[in-house]
Amino acid sequence: MRTQVAIVGAGPSGLLLGQLLHKAGIDAIVIERQSPEYVLSRIRAGVLEQVTVDVLDEAGVGARMHREGLVHGGFDLLFKGERHRIDMSRLTGGKNVMVYGQTEVTHDLMDARAAAGLTTVYEASNVAVHDFDTDRPRVTYEKDGVKHEVVCDFIAGCDGFHGVCRASAPRNAIREYEKIYPFGWLGILSDTPPVHHELIYVNSQRGFALCSQRSTTRSRYYLQVPLTDKVEDWSDEAFWQELRMRLDPAAREHLVTGPSIEKSVAPLRSFVTEPLRFGRMFLAGDAGHIVPPTGAKGLNLAATDVKYLSQAFIEFYADQTQAGIDSYSERCLKRIWRAERFSWWFTSLMHRFPGEGEIAQKFQEAELDYLIHSEAGSRTIAENYVGLPLDFGR
Repeated sequence: MRTQVAIVGAGPSGLLLGQLLHKAGIDAIVIERQSPEYVLSRIRAGVLEQVTVDVLDEAGVGARMHREGLVHGGFDLLFKGERHRIDMSRLTGGKNVMVYGQTEVTHDLMDARAAAGLTTVYEASNVAVHDFDTDRPRVTYEKDGVKHEVVCDFIAGCDGFHGVCRASAPRNAIREYEKIYPFGWLGILSDTPPVHHELIYVNSQRGFALCSQRSTTRSRYYLQVPLTDKVEDWSDEAFWQELRMRLDPAAREHLVTGPSIEKSVAPLRSFVTEPLRFGRMFLAGDAGHIVPPTGAKGLNLAATDVKYLSQAFIEFYADQTQAGIDSYSERCLKRIWRAERFSWWFTSLMHRFPGEGEIAQKFQEAELDYLIHSEAGSRTIAENYVGLPLDFGR
């Protein structure tokens, strides 16, 4: 099989890249080792920056998002038992975020790809990338016991942290930076109305908590827990009881509980790969970087990676220029490190770190107090949360 771009991975970054290339008339095949059902079962973040909303609109998949998504102009910081609102819209000149689950984004992209009759290979085994340091890269895989080969101009590695693309990069040409956090997030999804119409980020002596949502009838809550905790250690009742103890009285009063429809414990890490280009293979999304979810940057960084990469491919085929391809890694990494810094800082500000004692809590509370009472401090957190412009700092 011959195509222009072989995309490895059918998560949101791979599907979004495929859709943007399709809109530009560039042929691409998407190869995924899991089933469509498995891909859709992965529960992830649901806060979209305006840049991401714009890219989804450009790809022609934003209609349902605008109908069903929730526009948020602020969020609450809860510490020392009191809530304080960060008015993102006012502080950033009218910018907002969209609350719309990653599962829904993936569903919309899958539907668009199927409607256009584009090729997506699911449940592909033994996926491997070859010759990406030449002008004739290849991707091989097996499907239903039959071996296949895709010859292409470029390979887009959108196959996540554990994918084959980054693992295939030459070890002497790659550098990886990583920080593992000493706690995880226990998350629960429930068909209950959200406790508040906007998100609540909680810094408490019992640990971090987050009150989030997917719709007006579906809620997503998180608790900071030790890395040793397992899902089976936590009954629904125990989760709700612990969440109540980390909330303020008004939130406790409005909290509606119910049976979980999904429950999981996720570790937190900061991770960046440099560079993101290896000959004619490019990494995008979780294949190249991971952020702790505190700043809601994972899907948004993936979307901007894909925006830069689609632009580079479009320029290559339309204008016969390699400028976008040559600058892809540098442009992405500049944005990635800014988002990594914000996510690390926000995580450090809101969580209890083992062994740091009560003085660390006092430092956090003092900084939070400064942030909410300083216009400059509030604007800094609002500006980073809504997302920096694509051309910021160029």
